[in-house]
Amino acid sequence: MIPLKDDIPTDRTPVITIALIVINTVVYFLLQKGGIFHGPADSGVVRYGAIPYELTHMGQHCDLTAAGEVACEGQPGVHGTASAQPATVLTVFTAMFMHGGLFHLAGNMLFLWIFGNNVEDSMGRVKFVLFYLLGGVAAIALQVVIAPDAAVPTIGASGAIAAVLGGYILLYPNARVWTVIIIVFFFTIVKIPALVVLGLWFLQQVVFGYFDVLQPAGQGGGGVAYFAHVGGFIFGLLAIKLFASRIKDYSPPPKYPVY
Repeated sequence: MIPLKDDIPTDRTPVITIALIVINTVVYFLLQKGGIFHGPADSGVVRYGAIPYELTHMGQHCDLTAAGEVACEGQPGVHGTASAQPATVLTVFTAMFMHGGLFHLAGNMLFLWIFGNNVEDSMGRVKFVLFYLLGGVAAIALQVVIAPDAAVPTIGASGAIAAVLGGYILLYPNARVWTVIIIVFFFTIVKIPALVVLGLWFLQQVVFGYFDVLQPAGQGGGGVAYFAHVGGFIFGLLAIKLFASRIKDYSPPPKYPVY
């Protein structure tokens, strides 16, 4: 399923949502120097991505080896020191604005645009910034709890956006989302309740995350940080009522029989 748009208009221009999309795009193309057909350099991802090992071993940093592998100070068999690194705590925030490729960026920004504007509308701009950033922190936190020794950089806005989705599903569970349904070589566009679209998305993250943890490597995140999504979503569920103060009285339009 690929969501396209919802049916709830906003009362105000979603300035912060638009700004976040612009910032993420600028970071990817100009700072990370990612392209359309290639992702950013691994060195920048390791330097500014949030690495669980660094967060659980404060003062010990990770770096790329000559073979292109990630090695961290203090790991068995690792000698020497890493190159100069930004403060580890800072990477929790820089990681939220980095992406591994164009499709990674585009998918995240699509979800942020569809669901972020209404969540921003429900709480105002300043509170939305705080809600978004705290959601990203909660996302990284759960990923670290699940895989505290993982030396895999976690990057992407999806953890913070997952908090937005968690808030949205409580605010507007009956909102209708125009969604592309793809079945093998065929597709159709249908209107589906947000509760179904986002509920299935969350369930998918939990299931995939569970099987990811069962991998022999035991790193809990060799490609997608599923538990970061879970952590962000749960934060959104728990925190939305503390932030939202302008909730619309929404009910889906009536359905009429078609003859």
